[in-house]
Amino acid sequence: MNKHTRLAFMVAPFLAIIGFIGADYYEEAEADGNKLIQLSQEGHCDIVNKNCVLSSGEFKVNISDNAGVTEVNSTFPLDSATLFLVDKSDNMTPYPLGMQKSPYYWRSNTPIGELVANKGDSYRLRLIANIKGGQYISEFYTQTVK
Repeated sequence: MNKHTRLAFMVAPFLAIIGFIGADYYEEAEADGNKLIQLSQEGHCDIVNKNCVLSSGEFKVNISDNAGVTEVNSTFPLDSATLFLVDKSDNMTPYPLGMQKSPYYWRSNTPIGELVANKGDSYRLRLIANIKGGQYISEFYTQTVK
């Protein structure tokens, strides 16, 4: 065995370990990057009657309104959440939600109950929920069914 082959056999294990560690750091950096994931409705969305679930895989968000207080609870802890009310001329009114009890529960005072008070009224909403650099977004309509 010549000296180059012997050197290659001695260096190869160290290169393999360095490559393995480097790949791990690369995957971790990619996982922390910003991601945009869309949430979809599970059936009909009725916020006033507490029947509005948005989901993406195992992540689910439930949105409800009780006496002017809109609450969002999720299956994973959120870093922040914002609900937007969108009128007929596409003007958005943001309602940043504040954390209650734990990062699974967020709430804010909103006029959603007044906007969809009558049976059959619908209103367009947007939700942005942030989790560790990922943004879960959804645009949906809420409609009261009595």
